[in-house]
Amino acid sequence: MPVSLHIDDIDRLNQIIQRGKPLHKGEYLFRVNDPFTSVYAVRSGAVKTITISENGDEQVTGFYLPGEVLGMDGLATNIHSNSVLALETSSLCEIPFNRLEELSVQLPSLQRHFLQLMSREITQEQQMITMLNKNNAESRIASLLLSISARNSSRNLSSTTFILPMSRTDLGNFLGLTIETVSRSFARLQKNNLVNVDKKEITIKDIAALQHLAKGSD
Repeated sequence: MPVSLHIDDIDRLNQIIQRGKPLHKGEYLFRVNDPFTSVYAVRSGAVKTITISENGDEQVTGFYLPGEVLGMDGLATNIHSNSVLALETSSLCEIPFNRLEELSVQLPSLQRHFLQLMSREITQEQQMITMLNKNNAESRIASLLLSISARNSSRNLSSTTFILPMSRTDLGNFLGLTIETVSRSFARLQKNNLVNVDKKEITIKDIAALQHLAKGSD
């Protein structure tokens, strides 16, 4: 929420937010071609967005962590272009878009904040395209770890130690790598003392070296 909102305005925003029952691992929040009616904020857990290619293959298009907003893929056409599944038991807030529009007209700071969220979404899309254009598998892994690190930091969580909620299969799908390549890349990053890997827990040990690697530098 924008910090500039007055306490009374926060109450007005809070009144339109709907808190649904938790999603369990593998459950859908919405599917491709469902009507767009709301945007969603992740309260706890994590979800992934997927789309289906013309030949029927599933393609992971993104991961969303607590404090992040999703569902804006349906804004242009009024139908969703992605499906959303829970990676683990997750709690989300639903914000009906028509109510949000009405409130945004009355609260300019809220409207500005929502535009900033949309801008951030576009920036993340561009970063993903840049990430996938890297030839080196370890550079792709490093870029993703740095992205999660920065997103955690923005929410006042640890930027150096965190749990990866997604499977190695989902990571490989998202990054365009085989699961074997993902596993080998993590092993090399650990061997080179850039990270420590304990199952799904990641500890970044040398963030400068990880940044250097993410740039595709030798």
